[in-house]
Amino acid sequence: MYIQLEKITLFYEKTGSGDPLILLHGNGEDHRTFSHAIEELSRLFTVYAVDSRNHGQSILTDEFHYHVMAEDIEHMVDKLGLSRVTIAGFSDGGIISLLIATKKPAWLKKIIVMGANLYPSGVKPKINRLTEIDYERSKNPYLKMMLEEPMITDQMLHDIEVPVVVAAGSDDVIMKRHTEKIARHIKHSTLIILENHTHESYVVRGHHLIDLIMK
Repeated sequence: MYIQLEKITLFYEKTGSGDPLILLHGNGEDHRTFSHAIEELSRLFTVYAVDSRNHGQSILTDEFHYHVMAEDIEHMVDKLGLSRVTIAGFSDGGIISLLIATKKPAWLKKIIVMGANLYPSGVKPKINRLTEIDYERSKNPYLKMMLEEPMITDQMLHDIEVPVVVAAGSDDVIMKRHTEKIARHIKHSTLIILENHTHESYVVRGHHLIDLIMK
């Protein structure tokens, strides 16, 4: 289904019943990233699996910024009148989740942040270099955003008051010490490093995603 906000239209799928759970996918993906887990999660939550702007069936725009995508979700929650919201975000979705949490919205209950970075250098240098090469060739705005954003400070993390699960794979593209730093600077955080998993493997298959959300 679609929701019309002030300037954009977002697509999302809504299933289940219970407290709301918003699922936010990564760069270049859509809500189907979580398709294997939605049925089970829907037994526990009202699940809102969202396509971020410029992704999936949501509107295409000229704005490719994490803070803008975070504002989209805030406006969506406000329009739907949701409360006690849990957000689970993978990769870019994790960045968006952190940005929302720094604003301390009263409606937010908890966030699960998977494979996220605070700034571009949190990604392993080899991966960043490959992204640079790809961007030089393609001028893809999704890649440009990854190379220039986000810029989340330690103080912004200190401002987060809700419980946060910080997760990454042991073979993630995000440096382990960077993931550890995210958890260290958030007051109410739980750090989980999933052994023998890559950036996305624990998210797109198996029950790890469900286990993380239920922590």
